[in-house]
This record gives sequence, C-alpha cells and structure tokens, in this order.
Amino acid sequence: MFKLYNEISRTFNEYLLIPNLSTPQCMPEKIDLTTPITRFRAGEAHVRLNIPFVSAIMQAVSDNKLAISLARCGGLSFIYGAQTIDSQAEMIRKVKKFKSGFVVCDSYLSPEHTLNEILRLKEDTGHTTIAVTSNGKSDGILTGLITSRDYRISRDPLDKKVCDIMTPFESLITGRDGISLNEANDLIWANKLNCLPIVNEKQQLVHMVFRKDYEAHKENPFELLDEKKSLLAGAGINTYDYQDRVPALLEAGADILCLDSSDGYSTWQYDAITYIKSNFPKAYIGAGNVVDAEGFRYLADAGADFVKVGIGGGSICITREQKGIGRGQATAILEVASARDKYMEETGIYIPICSDGGIVYDNHIAIALAMGADFVMMGRYFARFDESPGKKLKRGNEYVKEYWGEGSDRAKNWQRYSMSASKDTHFEEGVDSYVPYAGALKDNLSVTISKIKSTMSSCGAASIEEFQKKARITLVSPMSIREGGAHDIILKNKDY
Repeated sequence: MFKLYNEISRTFNEYLLIPNLSTPQCMPEKIDLTTPITRFRAGEAHVRLNIPFVSAIMQAVSDNKLAISLARCGGLSFIYGAQTIDSQAEMIRKVKKFKSGFVVCDSYLSPEHTLNEILRLKEDTGHTTIAVTSNGKSDGILTGLITSRDYRISRDPLDKKVCDIMTPFESLITGRDGISLNEANDLIWANKLNCLPIVNEKQQLVHMVFRKDYEAHKENPFELLDEKKSLLAGAGINTYDYQDRVPALLEAGADILCLDSSDGYSTWQYDAITYIKSNFPKAYIGAGNVVDAEGFRYLADAGADFVKVGIGGGSICITREQKGIGRGQATAILEVASARDKYMEETGIYIPICSDGGIVYDNHIAIALAMGADFVMMGRYFARFDESPGKKLKRGNEYVKEYWGEGSDRAKNWQRYSMSASKDTHFEEGVDSYVPYAGALKDNLSVTISKIKSTMSSCGAASIEEFQKKARITLVSPMSIREGGAHDIILKNKDY
C-alpha cells in the first residue's frame, strides 16, 4: 500500500520570521556568516565557506570566471560537469592559478598579426591590453604589449602590423616570476604603470598585474582560500564517468566535488560516493538531491560530505510537471534538517545540508538558513551577472542574459537525468529562457548579504548556528503575503 503524506508541501513564501530581542552583539557589522560545507565531528578540522552561497552546477552559471568572482567574495562555485573532462579540468586550473591581483592573460597575438585582428580580439574579449608573443600563444616568448594608447583607429590602417604598433619587450618594465603582490604594486607605482607583465626565466608571460586591481584586492577580505592562498574551486560530476573524471579534476586542483542529479536517492550515487571515498580518501564530495529523511540518511551513510536538498523547485526546472515528483522546498528543508540533527546525535558527525532551489527573493535565503540549511545553491540568481557564461542580449528596452536548465534540450546533459544512460530516452526537465541582466556579481551579492545580516540582527542572532537555534518561524496566509507587499497604492516605480 502506498504511503500518503497528509502534511501540505510548503514553500519559503509561506513563512515569516518573528523578531527576537536585538542586542549590540548581533549588529549587522558583527554578524558571522561562515558556515561548514564538509562533514565533521566536534573539534575536527573541516572546510567552511565565508558566506553561505554556492553557485549551481549549470552551463549557464558556473564556469571559471564566475568561480573566481564568487570565491573572492567568500563563496564557492561548482564548475559544471556537462563538458569534456579536459575542458572542465582546465577551468579548475584557471581558478587555482588565479592569484588575487595576478591576472592570467588569455588575449594573445603574434607580431605578424594586424590592427584589424587587434580590434577583433578586443571586440570578442573586451580586453584593451593584449600580449604579443613570438607565436601568438601563451607558450611563446613575450615580445611586446599592446594597449589602446598604442594605435589610433582614425589614423592607422587596418593592415598595419602588430610589430609596428606594440611597445617592444625591451621598452617594458617587467616583474620576475615569484614576485609578491606588494612588490609588483610597488613597481607599478614607482614607474607610473597601468600594467606590469610578470615573466619567467624563458621570457614567457606568467601573469599581469594591473593598477586598477590594487583597490579590488583590498576590497575582498573574505576571499575563500586554501592553505596555499589559492581560491577554492568546486566541480560537478555525474554517476557515469566519475572513475575517469574525478582523478583528472583532483589533479587539476578541485577542492570539493558534487554529484549532480535531479534525484540523488539512488544506488548509483551510493556506488559513486563509496568508490571515490575508497580511492581518494582525502577528497570531499557532496551528493543529492533529496527531499526527505530517508534520502538524507542513505547518502549520509554512504559518506557524503554534504547533502543537497530540493527537487523541482528551481526557476528553470520542470521535473515536477514532467515526472510528478518533488516536494515544497521549505517542507523538504525542515524534514532533512531534523534528520541531520538526529544523525548528529546518533553518530557525533555533523553533515551540512544545502538548500538547492525554491529561492525567489533574498528573504527566502534567510528563511532557508533559519530552517536549518547551512548554505544555499542558486542558479538564476548568479546567471544574471556579468561573470556568468550566458550571453547578454537586449530584448525590447531591457538587457537580459541567457539562462537554460541542465534538463533542457539545449544543455544536452542527458547524464544528469537519464537512468538508462540512453540519449534516446531523454526528455526535457528544464527550459531555455532569459533572466534580467543585473550587472556585477559583487555589487549585487553585497546587497543580498546586507539583507541577510539585517534579518539575523532582527532575530537576535550573530551567527548562522545561533540563527538556527533562536529562529521563530510562523506560517502565513495568502492574505498575509499580499499584506506584506506594497498594496492599495499606485507605485511610481515597480522595482522596490
């Protein structure tokens, strides 16, 4: 006989937080947003995020550019796995090679190229500083540098050669490979430079340091770094080629892996976790997605370092429509958080849970944390920013960015959904869409973080752990939801 759940499956929008006593100890500027992302026993070392945000394992969201930007703010990206092993590993390497203030150049030309090709490269990349090497590639000898000050489009012919435009290597001031950022900035200021190339003993370009990045470095005190001061990088994997993919990703420097599946309560995930833990005992791996206590316990016993919660709640996802499975995100988080706490009581091991999906507004993030989530994973939120891989387009009078689900035909990520591992049986569980363009990640994220800290302050909590212990949560009626927004007025501006 089937089991019927009489409890209504609820969303974050159906709850509000009741304020607690606010004190000087929980003022927004004093609130600690660090949170665990890997399992641990009390007193054991474990990996922690500096802010409770990770980006979704999606082609339209998490590549190396967004991974760098989010890690510099204190969060983590899981670089999408629906690509070749080599290309995913290369994205991981780019994140790990990035050093705050040290930029890896990806715009190269040879001396025999022309001004026309300079302009084309500038159009494609947006870069105004271009390295000139002997072969036009990163492994060539650095022979010069081009900036927008080296040519005049109105005067110079388009077939003028790069060698006649560039500032030659002999005239450049350079830094040696291994130089510290402080030393590099001292050279920039002493010589009034905008860019300092860093070269190795073979005269190959290793990094570039820009004057404009000096302040940016000072403005990122919460960077998520490993013991070698490199940014942390996550990587998404599937249950089909993990025996080949995982070694390559770990060799490239991936810090945390995460199984990417619409339904994680499966023997395939159990087998993948146990294989990885047996062969790479120091590797961290998240698993999911699940929506109940049974699913959590299954993955916890398998050895998952964190568990993702949520099926069908993402803005891009149509799994509930297509397959009729899922659960309201708030109800799922409440049950799994209770199971996590019970697991902690029984075993002494704390396993963080991640709320994946169901977040429409910033206040939903705070409610998810209050209900027991240690951090949230978001796709639509990050897809809106400059750093995401989607193209920026103009539709009507507004700019948008492309955003498509991993279950859409565009993604062709059949490994994530098909239990039969057959492309012929694949059907869509996601859609292809646009999201409103929102600008730079850091600017938007800082506003969201301010809202969360303000909410926690009103609830009398100075940390996420305290927030979860003290939070008082109430259900709201549809009329309460309407009452909570602007109503019975004529708005001057709909964006408030």
